[in-house]
Amino acid sequence: MTGIEKVRSRIAEIDCDIIGLIAKRMALAEDVLESKKSDHISINDETQNDVVLERAVSEATEKCIDTAAVEDIFRILIRMNIERQHELSGEGNLP
Repeated sequence: MTGIEKVRSRIAEIDCDIIGLIAKRMALAEDVLESKKSDHISINDETQNDVVLERAVSEATEKCIDTAAVEDIFRILIRMNIERQHELSGEGNLP
C-alpha cells in the first residue's frame, strides 16, 4: 500500500466513524421528541438550535476549523433531526 493509499484508508475509517456518530445522534431523535412532548416544547426549538450552533462554532474555533463550514454541517444535522422527529410524530414524509 502506498503512502497516499494509507492516508486514504485512514480517511475512509474516519468517514465511517463520522457516519456512525451521525447515526447515534439521529437515534436520539425519539428520546428528544418524547421529552419535548412531555415538556410541551415545539419540535423545532430555535433556542436549542442556536445553542447547538454556538457550541459547534466555538469548538471549531478552538480547533482552528472553518467555522462557517462547521455551522453549515450542524444546520444540516439539526434539520435531519427535526425531520426525523416529525416523521416519528406522524407528521413527516420520510421513510
